[in-house]
Amino acid sequence: MFTRRGFIRAGAATVGSLALRPFGMLPALAQSGPEYRALVCVFLFGGNDSNNTIIPMDDTNYKAYTSIRGSLALPTSELTSTVYTPSNAPYAFHGKLPEIASLFTSKELAVVANVGSLVQPLTRAQYQAQKSPVPLNLFSHADQQLQWQTSIAQGNSPTGWAGRAADNIESQGINSSKFPVFFSVAGNALLGAGVKTQPVAIAPGGNLQLAGFNTSAASKARLNALTSLLTLDSGVSLAQAANATLANSVTDATALDQALAKGTPLKTKFPDTVLGLQLQQVAQVMQVSSFLGMQRQIFFCSISGFDTHAGELEGHNALYPQLSQAVSAFYSATQELGVAQNVTTFTESDFSRTFQPTTTDGTDHAWGSHHMVVGGAVLGGQIYGSFPTFELGGPNDTDTRGRWIPTTSIDQYGATLASWFGIPNSALPTVFPNFVNFGSQKIGFLG
Repeated sequence: MFTRRGFIRAGAATVGSLALRPFGMLPALAQSGPEYRALVCVFLFGGNDSNNTIIPMDDTNYKAYTSIRGSLALPTSELTSTVYTPSNAPYAFHGKLPEIASLFTSKELAVVANVGSLVQPLTRAQYQAQKSPVPLNLFSHADQQLQWQTSIAQGNSPTGWAGRAADNIESQGINSSKFPVFFSVAGNALLGAGVKTQPVAIAPGGNLQLAGFNTSAASKARLNALTSLLTLDSGVSLAQAANATLANSVTDATALDQALAKGTPLKTKFPDTVLGLQLQQVAQVMQVSSFLGMQRQIFFCSISGFDTHAGELEGHNALYPQLSQAVSAFYSATQELGVAQNVTTFTESDFSRTFQPTTTDGTDHAWGSHHMVVGGAVLGGQIYGSFPTFELGGPNDTDTRGRWIPTTSIDQYGATLASWFGIPNSALPTVFPNFVNFGSQKIGFLG
């Protein structure tokens, strides 16, 4: 059910691919100051089989991995060189993720193991006894995507955790303009919907202006007429609100175009892929963040195709290079802009997939998954959380197919990111209502 505000927000997001509030003419361009911080979400739609993203290489675990994974087990020749954690534990990444492995080795990337939607900590015995609360509609794409974006494991939410974080940032007055904190280059995302704040969505490289207008006298007259109509008092509250939102969107699109025009071409070369172009657009917006009056921003990107019920090896061989190259290029761009220490990129996905493969060399929907966090502030080169025991019907399995019960919650993962971003501890339960169920314990992968 849409509230009146939610209806207006959803409708406005389609206008010129933009849903903004007015921020007017802003100060001259300046590079982001030391207080600037940004979160960048890369959502892997479809459910990435993270069991083949990173693999423990000690003898016991690798033997169990090859035995159970069968046709999906990656031989050492199809893995990156072994990387080591501070405790000297050996791991290897999928061979198509060499840039990711390099970031791990240089301690700019960390892995958070077995993360997923939870109401409270859960054991196999509790799950099978069906006496403890579990997330709504487990193993469902739509539901798990929403839960990753809202952090609400049971029931529905009209707001996302990044949107609620944006509400808090606005209440603190950290940004000097009303330009939205949440900025999507991958379409509308519930992740950024707040109670008081609105997200913005643009297509990478797209024209932000209304179509059909130019600099001619006739065109200007038509635009002035449209503007007048939008400010006309119709006496209908819903129509008035919608008109005001459209008017603000027209004004703000012009201002955003003017801000981006102040930027300079990046030297960093991005791959010509969907994710590469999205992250390039994010870097371009970051470059003019001070012009926009922004000290805190959250960005949303995505790549799809991870619903690998069959032919998973071929699918990953096509998808993983796109992910690895784009994330690496983006990190290089943050270094070029001098904000690598101020930008943290992280992955989300519907869920991981069954450890046991299907008969068609694919996998089915599962639960807990491993995720990556990248940035100069990341305490990288480490694995945070706990890897599941590679045993069908073992202590981390919901049944007998290797659907890992998460040992780290979305709330803990997100709260760690949000706390670094600038959300005070007192506000974390508002952003992540279930965080208290996990002892309000953060993960510690950010310095």
